[in-house]
Amino acid sequence: MKAGTREERSGVVDQLMTLFDQGVGIIRWIAQPSLAQFMLRLALAVPFWKSGILKWNGFLQLNDTAIYLFTEEFKLHLPGGPYDFPAPAAMAFLSGCGEIIFPVLLVLGFGTRFAALGLLFMTCIVELTVPDGWPIHLTWAAMALGIMAWGPGRLSVDYALGRLPGLCASNASNA
Repeated sequence: MKAGTREERSGVVDQLMTLFDQGVGIIRWIAQPSLAQFMLRLALAVPFWKSGILKWNGFLQLNDTAIYLFTEEFKLHLPGGPYDFPAPAAMAFLSGCGEIIFPVLLVLGFGTRFAALGLLFMTCIVELTVPDGWPIHLTWAAMALGIMAWGPGRLSVDYALGRLPGLCASNASNA
């Protein structure tokens, strides 16, 4: 049996390349950058929000468990340690506030890069507290850095504010 001619093989390759290009086009249509940026913000916000809501009994009222954890259970794993958290009640309060405020800002896309920076800092503290959790902490850090680098995208308050007349035009281009 004789193999196909050079033209037939070239035609098959062209058809495969066309099919490949169409597939890539569909993937790009699905994975719009602004949708990816929104999903990144949402994915980073969820674990912090879920942790944050467990720390409160009411408006600005930490529950006893949150304070107990920072007083008795959580330790900073630094060289020569582990060490107790300084001012554990204050740390519990700040942690609880950050875990509520930063995720809300991220989901809205308001002050997004600063919110991501706050969660990156919190991730570093969490890593020092629970060093065996590094695989998930690395994921959180990567998401925060991605948000800080590429901004919130078009599906955000930051982008909308940047489009208002009289505001810094670089906001819209960086969103």
